[in-house]
Amino acid sequence: MNAYRDQYATIFNDGKDVVLLAISTDSPETLASWAREADYPFTFLSDPDGAVGRAYGAHSLTGLNNRNLFVVAPDGTIGYRAVPFREVDPTAYTALGAAVDSLAHAP
Repeated sequence: MNAYRDQYATIFNDGKDVVLLAISTDSPETLASWAREADYPFTFLSDPDGAVGRAYGAHSLTGLNNRNLFVVAPDGTIGYRAVPFREVDPTAYTALGAAVDSLAHAP
C-alpha cells in the first residue's frame, strides 16, 4: 500500500476524477488505524467475510485474498485488470498509470 501512497499523485492523477478503494478482510478498526498512521490518501473498505474477494476472484484457497487490481472506466465497466497485481514489480505501476490515464481521457 505504501507504493500506492507514494505514487498516488502520479498514477492516480492526485485523486482528480479517480477513486481508489483498497479492500481487505481486515476489520474496519484495523484498516482505519493503519490508514491514519501511514497517511494514506485513499479509502479502505473492510470485507471481513471475503464476499467481495470471492465475487472478483481474489479469495484463494488459503483464505487470504490475492492482490487483484481493477480499474473501472467512467461507464462503469472494468477497463483494466491485473490478476494478480504484482506490487513489487515497477512495471506493474507503469502499466497501471497508463491504464488510469487512458481511461480518464477516454471519450
